[in-house]
Amino acid sequence: MSGREPPRARRRRGRDEGEEGEDLPEELPLLGVVAVVGYPNVGKSTLCNRLAGRRDAVVHSEPGVTRDRKEVDVEWNGKRLRLVDTGGIDLGGETLMAGEVAEQAHAALAEADLALFVVDAKAGVMPGDLEVAEILRRAKMPVILAANKAEGSGGDDAALEFHSLGLGEPQPVSAIHGSGSGDLLDLLVDRLEAIPGAARTERVADEIGVAILGRPNVGKSSLFNALIGSPRVIVSDQPGTTRDAIDTVLVRGDTSFRLIDTAGLRRKRAQRQEVEYWSEKRAMAAAERADVALVLIDGAEGLVDHDLDVADRARKAGCATLVVVSKWDASDVDLDDLRGRIERKLRQRPAIVTTSAVTGRGLDRLLDRIEELYGAYARRMSTPAVNRALQAAVEQRQPPLVHGTRLKVLYGAQVQTRPPRFRVTVNNRKLITRDYAYYLENRLREAAGLEGCPVILDLVAR
Repeated sequence: MSGREPPRARRRRGRDEGEEGEDLPEELPLLGVVAVVGYPNVGKSTLCNRLAGRRDAVVHSEPGVTRDRKEVDVEWNGKRLRLVDTGGIDLGGETLMAGEVAEQAHAALAEADLALFVVDAKAGVMPGDLEVAEILRRAKMPVILAANKAEGSGGDDAALEFHSLGLGEPQPVSAIHGSGSGDLLDLLVDRLEAIPGAARTERVADEIGVAILGRPNVGKSSLFNALIGSPRVIVSDQPGTTRDAIDTVLVRGDTSFRLIDTAGLRRKRAQRQEVEYWSEKRAMAAAERADVALVLIDGAEGLVDHDLDVADRARKAGCATLVVVSKWDASDVDLDDLRGRIERKLRQRPAIVTTSAVTGRGLDRLLDRIEELYGAYARRMSTPAVNRALQAAVEQRQPPLVHGTRLKVLYGAQVQTRPPRFRVTVNNRKLITRDYAYYLENRLREAAGLEGCPVILDLVAR
């Protein structure tokens, strides 16, 4: 079994100058889309992770961990299909969240070519299974019934009970141990190939990966939904609603953006529950595969120290950064004061964009700024221009004396894009001070127009 992320761009992030490597194709075939549905806590996310061959979805024994739709691409025997993991459908749930989770599952079914109905072989047929089965019958779509947790000698016999649902032959599988997963993938491929119109070709080249980061409840999901124009993720006043990193492709003109909504990042480890820990791991993994990070600040609260911590984590992940002031329609933030604080506190010197998910203000301008920032992030500065910038920096401010000897900056070149990386040759690395290295980094950032981009500076001895 193999699985990999669909390529986000024709050239992988962080390619060095002169590095060999094949460009990724502009388009990839897709057999179809499979909505993975079922009652809460039957193992849908664990099964998705097993079929994909990697841990993409947050998994926990607590029911209701999955809330939004989570897309996972699977490659099996050279063929690619997409699983859409959904929250558990519990029509008897009394909370507003239970209703919204069910709506997300219904939306996944509406967009899918095939349903993978997951049931719990150990628990047997439950009332919730009968409700989901009725939903699938009304949807009049092809269904594969997977009896999960069918490990052990009695697993196949336990699966037989689900014939009573009237949805075909139950497929025994164990998401934990992997038994039956290959047979299930074979069946998924065969059924998708038999569905007219399910197969398609997707353009995957030149997407700009955009991760939406921020502390809990600053409006990340609201901004995500406003940008794509539909309630793709659940929005709630309850902090921690988003548990996973959710991807959606937005196409505007000739530009494709892969938008990634993420869980809120908490500052103190003691405040994190186990599910939150894994949600934050997914959020940072999303930042590491994105090109641009949108660091959201709550316009109703203004800049707090935790916002600066989030921005610094984006820089360490190698993302270009934009600071987005959300809820601008209800904001009293002084922009001049905000710019001053950001310039003093953040090394990457990101620009600021104000938005309102409610009124739509600033959304087009935000997408414009993302494109501009990505252009700088992926652009290469010529070697003569790098050396002119270094020479001007040294003339303006001489390196300090260290034990009576002065550092000499000899020459430099940009050796990588996404993120920008420069190699600067000096006479003696022991003469480098942290302050002067930061000074050279900032001068190169100014000369190359890399405001908002992390700049990696490698100082090497001749």
